[in-house]
Amino acid sequence: MSEEDFDEYVKKLQKEIIDKELEDYNEYIVNLFHDPKNWGKPPEEEISVWHAYEGPCGDTMQFFLKIKDNIIEKANFITDGCGATVAAGSQTTLMIEGKPLNFAESLNPEDIDKALKGLPEDHKHCAELAIRTLKRSVEKYKYNKL
Repeated sequence: MSEEDFDEYVKKLQKEIIDKELEDYNEYIVNLFHDPKNWGKPPEEEISVWHAYEGPCGDTMQFFLKIKDNIIEKANFITDGCGATVAAGSQTTLMIEGKPLNFAESLNPEDIDKALKGLPEDHKHCAELAIRTLKRSVEKYKYNKL
């Protein structure tokens, strides 16, 4: 197979994969799990608190928060979960950056689901994982401040 034929084959496969994903998820979710925002662990000096949480489905999520004067200046995450979990973590970080801790504490899985324009029923738990991880991160930060 020539390099040109191989490249064409890869493009065809990628299109088939994305078409299948769009049958299961909306375009916004697909875009977030192909190009997640705030993915990755930042340098230690940029972390005020981090916390990892394993959800009932077995997926794990970690949040890394930079907090100053009770404002979340920066939020990052990593997960070993599926695309919906990546999208939920990404969306959560987008929603909390620049916001006070009490805003983060007030979020619920439905807020994430709504911002994602609707997760499939069998992936609603991904928003729950993101919120539980976030809230435990904030609790840990507050506890460590005592």
